[in-house]
Amino acid sequence: MGMNIWTDTHCHLNHPDFAHDAQQVWSRAQEAGVHQAIVVGYDLASSEAAIQIATAYDGCWASVGVHPHDAAQCTQDALSLLQQRALQPQVAAIGEIGLDYYRNLSPKNVQQQAFERQIQIASQLNLPVIIHCRNAYDDLLDILSRHPLPGVLHCFSGELHHARRAVEMGWYLGIGGVATFKNAHSLREVVQQTPLERLLLETDAPYLAPVPHRGKRNEPSYIPLIAEVVASLKNIPIEEVARITTQNARCLFRLEK
Repeated sequence: MGMNIWTDTHCHLNHPDFAHDAQQVWSRAQEAGVHQAIVVGYDLASSEAAIQIATAYDGCWASVGVHPHDAAQCTQDALSLLQQRALQPQVAAIGEIGLDYYRNLSPKNVQQQAFERQIQIASQLNLPVIIHCRNAYDDLLDILSRHPLPGVLHCFSGELHHARRAVEMGWYLGIGGVATFKNAHSLREVVQQTPLERLLLETDAPYLAPVPHRGKRNEPSYIPLIAEVVASLKNIPIEEVARITTQNARCLFRLEK
C-alpha cells in the first residue's frame, strides 16, 4: 500500500481537538500516503483557521463556509467577509454549507436562506461546494436542482434513491468512517451501487473515526482504512480506489498535482 496516494476531501485540522498537534497529525497523514486534504470551515472563525492551515501545511487546501447549525450567523456582513476570504488562492471550495433537519439548531427557512446565499457566492466565484446534509435530502436536492454547480454531498447518509438522484445531477458522494461500521447497511449499499467515479474519500476528522478507532479522535491518516472497506464492497483492488478517488478529488477541487 506504500505507493497509493490519497486525498482526504473533508477534515477539520482547524478544530480545537487538533490545536496542540495538528502538525504531527498532518505528518502522519503524509506518511500514510494522504498527500492532499481539504480543511473545511464551518463558521467564520474556523474558515479563517482553515486558510491559515492551508497556508502553513503543504498539500492542504481550505474551504470556507457557514454550517447550517450557525445559519443565523449568515448576515450580509458575514457573507461579504466570506466572499472576500474565498478569493484567497488557498481556498478550493465553499463549505460546509447545507441543511440539517436532524439537530435543527436554526429554523428551516433560515437554513435554506443561508444555504442559497452561499451557493450564490460559489457560483459567482466559480468554486465547488461541500454540502452538509442530515435528514433533509429531498429539500436539499430540490434546491441543488435549481443551482447547477459542482460539489460533494459530504458524509453521505441518504437513501439509495437520493444517491442515484444526486449522481444523475453530477454530484460526488463523500464516503467516510461510517462505511466501516457494521450496522451501516444503507450506506454500504450506496457504496456498492454508486460508480467509483462519483465517490470521494473523507475522514471528517476529528469526528467519525473508522473501525478499529471508532469512538476515538479521527485523523486524516485513517483514509486507507475507509478505502479498504470501499475496495471490498466493490470487489476491486485498493490501488484502483486510490487512483480513481484521488483523480476525482483533483478534478472537483482543481488541485494541482
